[in-house]
Amino acid sequence: MKTNLITLGVLASVLLSLAACSQSDQGTAPPGAASDVTQATKDVREQTSSSLIAAEVRKSIEQAKKELVTQDIDVTHVHLGKGEHNSHGDRPKAAITPQGDLLIAGRKVDATPQQHALLADYRQQIIGIAEAGMDIGANSADIGITAAKQALWGAFTGKSDKAIEASIKPQTDQLQAAAMQLCKRMPDLLTSQQKLATALPAFQPYATLTQQDVDDCGKDKNGKKGFAVFSD
Repeated sequence: MKTNLITLGVLASVLLSLAACSQSDQGTAPPGAASDVTQATKDVREQTSSSLIAAEVRKSIEQAKKELVTQDIDVTHVHLGKGEHNSHGDRPKAAITPQGDLLIAGRKVDATPQQHALLADYRQQIIGIAEAGMDIGANSADIGITAAKQALWGAFTGKSDKAIEASIKPQTDQLQAAAMQLCKRMPDLLTSQQKLATALPAFQPYATLTQQDVDDCGKDKNGKKGFAVFSD
């Protein structure tokens, strides 16, 4: 399976885009359209119920968590962010099973009990980060909807993009701060990977997470934060 934990930094721009569209539409509205603001706001509130959306998000996340612990974890190329990485397309696919077995091209690699323990630890490190990312997503559902409502309300009331951005900044800052907590887990993931690569030669080509990845976690790169961990 492909694991994409979390990628932030998009929410604010999306909300502002929605707000800008709404402002543009408002500029061409007929006289008296402002009187529809209350009704429009009510419609938005009903259609974007925080509790309903949060419930759906949590339901999906719980299902994804179950799949994480019961399915093989793809470890072919674990890296941080969507930047340039050598994907080694000719390298056979590798995965770690729930039983702690390493599969390369679908075949189980012989391993000692100690190596199995290291495989299980590395797998659990990945799952732990994935689950933490999912929890952030669940906790962010209400925050995101609140921010969206503020942006739409700002558009209806004629606020500038700058004012709307300022109004939702506390919410987007909360999301970003939560995502930054994931970076604190990266050193343990790297340590687990290095121990496994040292103990199990067959795994060495798949030890693709680097110290530079860990050091760069959360730093701005081309205007984007490096929050996402991928296996592809």
